[in-house]
This record gives sequence, structure tokens and C-alpha cells, in this order.
Amino acid sequence: MFDLLVSPLVQVIALGVASIIIWHLQGRGRPNARLVVQIAFFLAMTAILVGNRISPFKFEPIQEVGGTLVAAKLLWWVHLAWSTIGFIRIYIVLDGRPIEARLLQDLFVAVVYLGVTLSILSFVFGIAIGTLVATSGVIAIILGLALQSTLNDVFSGVALTLGRPYGIGDWIVLADGVEGRVVENTWRSTHILTPANNIVVLPNSVLAKVGLTNITRPDETHLQILTFRVRPTHPPSFIAEAMRRAMIGANHIVHDPAPGVALMGLDAIAVEIELQYRVSRPSDRNAARNELIDLVHRQCTAMDLSLAPPTTATVVIENALTRPGSAETVKDLLRANSIFADLKLEELEKLDAAARPRQYRSGARVLGGAETSLMLVRSGVVAAHRNGAEVTRLAPGAIFGQVDGIEGEAISFEALTEVEVYEIDGPTLVPLLQDYPAIQNHLSRHLAGLAARAPAAGNGSAGGKHAFVRKVHGILGR
Repeated sequence: MFDLLVSPLVQVIALGVASIIIWHLQGRGRPNARLVVQIAFFLAMTAILVGNRISPFKFEPIQEVGGTLVAAKLLWWVHLAWSTIGFIRIYIVLDGRPIEARLLQDLFVAVVYLGVTLSILSFVFGIAIGTLVATSGVIAIILGLALQSTLNDVFSGVALTLGRPYGIGDWIVLADGVEGRVVENTWRSTHILTPANNIVVLPNSVLAKVGLTNITRPDETHLQILTFRVRPTHPPSFIAEAMRRAMIGANHIVHDPAPGVALMGLDAIAVEIELQYRVSRPSDRNAARNELIDLVHRQCTAMDLSLAPPTTATVVIENALTRPGSAETVKDLLRANSIFADLKLEELEKLDAAARPRQYRSGARVLGGAETSLMLVRSGVVAAHRNGAEVTRLAPGAIFGQVDGIEGEAISFEALTEVEVYEIDGPTLVPLLQDYPAIQNHLSRHLAGLAARAPAAGNGSAGGKHAFVRKVHGILGR
């Protein structure tokens, strides 16, 4: 009995079984510890075999050596496979990556298992591998012809994984117009989540042949273009500068690098304009486009420009081609704003008459003449700053208040371009709004929103916002 226990083959078998038990007891949450256990037990098994001059790579007839040697060799080869696979998962493919992206890992694991299986058949059971490979080659040819399409997808998936034109989470645009974020990559197909919240499943063989654009690399900022036509009532350089100012006022586009304006064509009816701008991520495209369309319309109104009909128009109204639009007045600006939509016409006219126009050069601070006043941007772009950081940009039609900042920290306003504003002082505004408490509340919340867009220092943004609202109420005499 003692001789059996000290037998090196029995020791190898015992180590192999103990390794399997400990490996399972550690659980999936400790991959590094599992790898250490696998390697330690494998090295111990190897040391015993080498120390007793037992080679796992040499075939010995089972009738001569018995089942103990066969079991020891089987466990050694199995542990070799497990140790190699564990090393691959942790140090080559990184075990923490999404399971959908483990195509390369699966390929390595398959190669390891195939190699170990052939080795066991050859060195443990003495099966002629050459004959087996030749026989399996004929079967493989038959299966390859039957599964040609599937195998094409599989090898295309391997090629895409090795080439890495995209990864999980990347936003791609295909040549046929399909676009979305890659959410899964399997052996046979790639799954794309589209902006419509649908999953498009593309076979890897198709994806390997079609051209694609990876918007996520080197980062998700990418170029967008907005094209429109403006009537040539002013020089093209004047129109281009007006559109540049409109783009400066956008909050949903990237300003570094600066957006550009391209004059694409000129005829008797229109100057064709192309706005070239970048967005931070694909999800910002609609918001940026909507904002720019609104800003272009505002700027055209403020700068006495008119949009031209499209080239496909066949019917043209004469006065639409011969009369440019007129610039907006205070009444027009207030009426276009939802806050003042309920004011009566005579009250709007009183505010129009009381408003004072003011002009500022680029880089100048925008200050009202009164201690508290309401400002309306007629043309140009104004930037709101707090704590030295830009909070937001105000385009034509925007309303802001010249009031104190948050708990001693001032909100300052700076002209980014040449700016024209209308100023309505507090004493003029209060009597007209006494019968409109809803307008007063909406106006206070709107002005306080400028402060809420940046984090407050000291006591936090919430308290700062309430302090701002209390001071805004001072404009309205509340």
C-alpha cells in the first residue's frame, strides 16, 4: 500500500485531481488565482514526470504500462491545455473585455484544444495522426463545400478581428448608408445598433467587402455639412461673414477647430452657402443641425438677408425675389419668444418704444446703462462667462439679464462678434408685467438657467441657482 502511495504516477494523478477540485472551488471571479493554481500544479506534475524519466511525448503500449500511466499522461496534457488557455485569456486577450469581442480568443482556444487532442491520440493511445489527418482532410473538404457560406463568414470575422477596423462600441457608417454603434461581434456576424434603436445583423463576409467609415477613430468628433441658398442682395463676403457669426453662436458644435463657411456657387437668384462644422459625437448631429438652422434664420432676419428658393423651384413670386426682409424690432423679438407670447400688442409696442439700442465691438463686455436691465440680442453673438469659464452662447433673439452673479460671483457677458442689443431697464419693464405673474416666473427661470449651466463654487449649484433667481426678481420689482 505504501509503495502505491509513493508511486510517481499516483502522485501525478493526485495532483491533477486536486488541481481540478481547487480550480472549481475558487470560482470564476478569480481568474488570476485560477491561473496560478493551474501553473503551480502543472509544474509540480511536470517535475515528477521528468524526475522519474517519464516522457509525456513518448508512446508506450497500454498493455505494458497499465492504466495508471495513461491516466497520468491524460491529466498532464489536460492541465497543459488549461494552463495555456488561462494564460491566453488573462495576458493576451485580457479576460475583462466584452465576451462578444473574444473571437480571437476563441480561435486560440480551438487551436490549443485541437493540438492537445491530437497529441493525446498520438502519445497516449498511439494512433497514427498522419492517417487520421488524411482521412479527416477528405471529410473537411466535403464539409467545407457544404458549409461554404458559413465558413466564409467565419474567416471574414477572423480577418476583421485581426485587422481591427472597428471594435465594440465604435460608431461606423457603411457605404450603403447603414450606420450605428457596434454592439456585438460573433463568429458569423456583426450586430449594429442604429439610431432608430434597431439591431442590424450583417454577415462578416458582407462587412469585409463593403467600405466603412469609423467615426469613433481617432475620436467621435466628425464633420457635418449644412447647405442652403441666400438671395444675392448683399456681397457674398458680407453673407459669408453673417453666416460665420451665426455659427459662432451655436452651443452644440465644436469650435476648435473653428467651423467654416464655403461659397459654393453664385447665380442671379442665389448665393449657395455650405456650413462646415464638427460635432462632438453622433448623437449631437440632430441637435446641432436644428440649432444651426434656427441660427441661420435669425441671422438672416437680423442682417437683412433673405433665403432663396431651391434650384428645383418652377414658380417664383416676384416680390419674394425683389424685396429683402426687414430687420427685426424689439416687438418682433419679444413676440418670437415664448416667454412674452401672451403680451398684448400695445404692451409690446410700449416696450419697443422704451428699448435703447446698444452696439459692442468684438471682445467688449456687454453692459447695460441701468443697474438692472433686460437685454435682447438683435445681431451678433454674446458669450456668458462665470468663474472664468464660458457657460453658454447667446445668438440673435436671445434674452439675458444684467444682474449680479451667484453669491458674489458675477455672470459676465462678452461680445464674440460685433453685437447689437436692445436694452429695456427694470423700471420700464415692471409696470407692464405686474398683471403677468406667469411671465415674471418664466423670465426668472429663463435667466436663472444661465447660471444653472455651470457648477457653482462653494455651496453648490442648487443654492447658487436660487440666489440667482432672487436677484433676477429684483429686475421685475418683486
